[in-house]
Amino acid sequence: MSGRIGKRPAALAALAAAVSLACTVLTVAAGGSWASDMAPFACRVDYTTNDWGSGFGATATISNLGSSAIDGWTLTYTYAGNQTLQHGWSGNWSQSGKQVTVTSMSWNSSVPAGGSVSTGANFSYSGSNAKPTDFAVNGAACTGTVPPTTTTTTTPPGSGPAPALRVSGNKIVSADGRPYRLLGVSRSSGEFACVQGKGMWDSGPVDQASVDAMKTWNIHAVRIPLNEECWLGVNGSPGGAAYRQAVKDYVDLLVANGINVILDLHWTWGAYSNGPDWHCKDEHAVCQKPMPDAKYAPQFWTGVATAFKGNDAVVFDLFNEPYPEIASDWNKTLGWQCWRDGGTCTGLPYETAGMQDLVDAVRSTGATNILMLGGLEWANDMREWLAHKPTDPLNNIAASWHAYSNNACASETCWDSQIAPLTQQAPVVLGEFGQDNCGFDYMQRLVDWADSHRLSYLAWTWNPWGCSTGAVLIKDWNGTPEPGVGEGLKAHLLTQNPY
Repeated sequence: MSGRIGKRPAALAALAAAVSLACTVLTVAAGGSWASDMAPFACRVDYTTNDWGSGFGATATISNLGSSAIDGWTLTYTYAGNQTLQHGWSGNWSQSGKQVTVTSMSWNSSVPAGGSVSTGANFSYSGSNAKPTDFAVNGAACTGTVPPTTTTTTTPPGSGPAPALRVSGNKIVSADGRPYRLLGVSRSSGEFACVQGKGMWDSGPVDQASVDAMKTWNIHAVRIPLNEECWLGVNGSPGGAAYRQAVKDYVDLLVANGINVILDLHWTWGAYSNGPDWHCKDEHAVCQKPMPDAKYAPQFWTGVATAFKGNDAVVFDLFNEPYPEIASDWNKTLGWQCWRDGGTCTGLPYETAGMQDLVDAVRSTGATNILMLGGLEWANDMREWLAHKPTDPLNNIAASWHAYSNNACASETCWDSQIAPLTQQAPVVLGEFGQDNCGFDYMQRLVDWADSHRLSYLAWTWNPWGCSTGAVLIKDWNGTPEPGVGEGLKAHLLTQNPY
């Protein structure tokens, strides 16, 4: 997205609280039936909240501290006040009076020994909001010793260079194998300023002071959208070597300050004159196209990969928001085929580069960087992503999902059914997200859900454009947050640790 989506005066203050309770409960046999003759297992329930005064998001994480897996779980607890369930995710939530009950779903019912599962919900309330103390799992009370209350600690950016990253199973991990989340923002302008007569970064600073402003938000990752014609020197100013050097200088500065960088191919060449009226029809890279082009996109990624290979703190987002299905009357079968294989795609008059072509272009240089791939429907539809995932000899690919409040998949029900299963098979990065006003309510629900699944996420956008219709985080380059959206995101990021 570039200039996608305005103004809500009320700011949200995210307050984090945590409580850990050790417990011993009975295992549940496969299928969820009680098996009282089975050995008990030890567990811990970690309960955290993000409270904005009249409501809060709660996340409960059940950790299996025993030596055997459990299959099927039911969590119960009670509130002391008037907390009222609004909606939940990653579990079947219900409330009777003050008691809350959560049962497992089909995809997260099994908790291996040493593993954990998280579930979350939003509540409304007034008055006090005391933490529950009577957690039980599968009917047995958590009667173990209560350890001291813990608070979320953060690893401040700037304490060292950003870590080199790779994919391991369904997680992004650092070089020492620890799971790591890319938590931060997009910094727009590299995709449009060079073709709109606005210089390199739209008059915005890319110096140490601007990076220090990001660090006050606890930002650990920055996504930088790019323009392929400016990178290649085909069109725009600065272009060619000057554009490439400016990108490299900014990337090096961020990485040196402990901030991982995601380079995103955002605006590309490709005439689409028969598209809908709202679509940009210019063949030059002055707007967002349905698919990358075979003319320049592989050449672009060969150049970017050559420039940054050996620096695995940098991630490559191969194409911002594919939507080839629009050219074939929303035929998703043809859309996914075009997405992976490229070539002559139905309804698109230019030859496209598929995701496999771009993976091959990067790997041909010897670059080992993580690759991010967005799905269809502006990267919001991820249902066939696994089935069409390109072949990567390094198996170093993450799924890039975009989720705005005006997208089709914009509810916990959809996230549970479409995104949660994908998180079990591949790392999922919420590469862009925002809402269509300047509030933070939708975004709060989304980051709470993402936290419960340990997803990476990057909000749009770190640019002081004035928040009138949404998706603008700051009022100035000093990092002053916009009311609502900016204040809510900053407060939330300050409670998070990428490790």
